[in-house]
Amino acid sequence: MSDAKFVEVKNISKIYHSLDGETKALNNLSFDANKGEIIVIVGPSGCGKSTILSIIAGLVKPSSGEVFINGNKTNSTNKNIGYMFQNDHLFPWRTILQNVLIGLEIQNKVTNESIKNVTSLLNTYGLSDFKNHYPNQLSGGMRQRVALIRTLAIEPALLLLDEPFSALDYQNRLAVSDDITRILRQEKKTAIMVTHDISEAMYT
Repeated sequence: MSDAKFVEVKNISKIYHSLDGETKALNNLSFDANKGEIIVIVGPSGCGKSTILSIIAGLVKPSSGEVFINGNKTNSTNKNIGYMFQNDHLFPWRTILQNVLIGLEIQNKVTNESIKNVTSLLNTYGLSDFKNHYPNQLSGGMRQRVALIRTLAIEPALLLLDEPFSALDYQNRLAVSDDITRILRQEKKTAIMVTHDISEAMYT
């Protein structure tokens, strides 16, 4: 694999089996992503977009094909991958700062240095004044920024974004898409995002 290819998806197929028969979600899909690159996959609902992210994350095994991340074949979940879902999944009983620290808590990585890093991210992206607020006190766009910072807090090498703006109205969707793309570029993150919205993809 070329050194330039940070992510390599090779001939991935996925067939789901049920009592009603087989459903082919993916058929011989291949693409690459260089380090620091943002890749956007566009397609209608039900075309397998979330499936490919789950395969890259190691949550689902492909029926055939291989995924390499930084030269290593993916066989299981990887702590160096951050996953941002359609909904922000913020816990309403935790403050913004406490929500952002959840991933670090799970990995037993909460230190003075990591808290300092998270606080810096909140400050850089305009959320420092809200760190002691609760999710229901924030707008939808701000909540999505919090969700992204929570993902960045674990310092992942790769970010996977599964239609992260679909819960927002159209105007906010484009604004937040532009905002989050700016954050990803500033943090120099490699990211793969899926969406059904062509205009959203163009803004990314």
